[in-house]
Amino acid sequence: MNPFPSKKRLAHIVYESDDRASKNFDLVLLILILMSVTVVILDSVEEIHRDYGRFLYGLEWTFTLVFTVEYFIRIWLSNDKPGYLFGFYGLVDFLAILPSYLSLFLFQTQYLTVIRALRFLRILRILKLPHYISEASALKNALKHSQPKIQVFVGSVLTIVLVMGSVMYIIEGPESGFTSIPRSMYWAIVTLTTVGYGDIAPTSDFGQFVAALIMLLGYAIIAIPTGIVSSEMTAARFDQIKTQQKELFFCPNCGLHVQNADAEYCRKCGTKLAPLNP
Repeated sequence: MNPFPSKKRLAHIVYESDDRASKNFDLVLLILILMSVTVVILDSVEEIHRDYGRFLYGLEWTFTLVFTVEYFIRIWLSNDKPGYLFGFYGLVDFLAILPSYLSLFLFQTQYLTVIRALRFLRILRILKLPHYISEASALKNALKHSQPKIQVFVGSVLTIVLVMGSVMYIIEGPESGFTSIPRSMYWAIVTLTTVGYGDIAPTSDFGQFVAALIMLLGYAIIAIPTGIVSSEMTAARFDQIKTQQKELFFCPNCGLHVQNADAEYCRKCGTKLAPLNP
């Protein structure tokens, strides 16, 4: 009897999460991801890097080799190799190992391995959290339906930034740090978003007046994207409630209300249930 699992069984363990072996595989993988990200974070601290840099470097390459082997195993086991390679999780798995190899040629790119944290999204599949998955789907649909409005909003903001940046370039000029229109547009962006780094600031009275208008305008428009998405999510929630109401049943005899009834008859009196909103 072959002591090693078949390719079909390995594919089930790697890609599914409906039995003990597959769940254990994914949980071990998540622990390794957490440890790897922790190593990268600790290595960025100067004191820790100075004392334990060589040890952390070895750990990071150990994790990278493990994830590299796992990546190629997933390719080997996949029934749809292009679908995995160019799908979301496939690209994340690839980007999770790429920075370590790039660090052999480009300085400090190993810190980009924190992108491995995206692989924690697998926990939704492992723990079978349908509520969170449905909420994520609702947010995705709301963003999709809001796309035309958000595009108009972004276009309007870019136009404001271009106009205000050009105006400030004319008003203030290089003497106040507004050395070009792109530089002035940068100032308009940080002012409109109420960030205001302070590396560029108007000095004339008229320039400060225009800056104040941009700040007030920033407060006025910063909530627009939130309102757009919120309205779409509210509409989606309202549609969901209407759908749920359509799934209500009641007993014509005793009046018992039942939602998403699995039985055909009332549990109290035995009368056949009828849809509340036929």
